[in-house]
Amino acid sequence: MANGAQHMVDSIFLAVSVLTIGSAIAALEIRSLIYGSIALMITLSGIAGFFLLLDAPFVAMFQLSVYVGSIAVLILFTVMLVRRELIFNKIEDSRRRYAGIGLMIIIMLGIGTIIIGSGLKTMETNTQTIDYRKIGEDFLTYYSPALIVMALILSSSVIGALALAKREDVTNEQRTD
Repeated sequence: MANGAQHMVDSIFLAVSVLTIGSAIAALEIRSLIYGSIALMITLSGIAGFFLLLDAPFVAMFQLSVYVGSIAVLILFTVMLVRRELIFNKIEDSRRRYAGIGLMIIIMLGIGTIIIGSGLKTMETNTQTIDYRKIGEDFLTYYSPALIVMALILSSSVIGALALAKREDVTNEQRTD
């Protein structure tokens, strides 16, 4: 691998690492459920970026579709549907708007720099094609019990989260003997 390409891979790895670790910390520390869910989605997308760097595009797309596309969005919409009063507390702060615009410009410039410097036009690969049918057959035969158990665990956790979110506070109706 050329020296410039190695530096590019190293810089992409560093950027994805900072993004993933930073958003994971944010997902743990943010008090708002909505912003915490968004930070979790960014963390899971960063993990998919690691799989792309490891030259595993199928696993990266599986990560994006299952975790980011399904679980994190399900959590986000569950929170938005059940806890509506937490969303509509609007805080007017002009500094937030300018900080968001500045962060967006920095991210767009960073992504543009990475794409322009990546050398995608000169890249040639001579790798073998991946047999996705074989991967699908393995999922449906060898790994099917694990997938069924994971589906049951995920659906029970969503049902439990909905039951906890729907629970009404009964402190006013309790007796104070």
